[in-house]
Amino acid sequence: MLTDALRDAVSLLLPVECAGCGADGRALCSDCRGALTGDVTQRFTGGLSVHTALRYEGRVRRVMLAFKQQDRTDAAAALAAPLAEAVAVALAAHPGAELALVPTSRSAYRRRGYDPVRLLTRRAGLRVEGVLDHTRRTGTQKTLSLEARATNLAGAFVAKRRLDGRHLVVVDDILTSGATLVEAARAIRAAGGEVTGAATLAFTPRLLPFRDNGRSQD
Repeated sequence: MLTDALRDAVSLLLPVECAGCGADGRALCSDCRGALTGDVTQRFTGGLSVHTALRYEGRVRRVMLAFKQQDRTDAAAALAAPLAEAVAVALAAHPGAELALVPTSRSAYRRRGYDPVRLLTRRAGLRVEGVLDHTRRTGTQKTLSLEARATNLAGAFVAKRRLDGRHLVVVDDILTSGATLVEAARAIRAAGGEVTGAATLAFTPRLLPFRDNGRSQD
């Protein structure tokens, strides 16, 4: 109740609208905040185990788009919590592993002025390594087929240094086709590192194999 009262007081001084539904009064209304409650599942792409917290649809999708494309960084704290849950599960089997960020492109950074995934991990109190860099510019993934996405990203990342003997969990915001995570894992392995898995904030519902509560499903 006290937290709600503080939010209401702030909204009087700094009028805002919900990043998820546009309702007046709060950066996130109670319904949209509730939609960001994590339910971590395990999915597989390109032989890589990915733990992910949210379904990228409805309110979740709208909040994430506002965060990434409309400068709604006031939603970062609420988004950071489910990402932290996914990371915790991914690290559970490999507690000594490090976290490796998928790098944002230079053009995207210039456009936004911030790296969304790095901002989320910072808000979550996670220590991450920027071990990867881009080798070239890539086209947008949004309109590409699954095969074209993989081709577009093939060889797009490179490790900044040798990673021999290091175990890493790759961290990104959205799992769509899996092409980005698979390419990041390839670049880490090419530098001598071992990829123990990946974690994302959300996934786009697709027919990807996953395991939830120990049950294998399609």
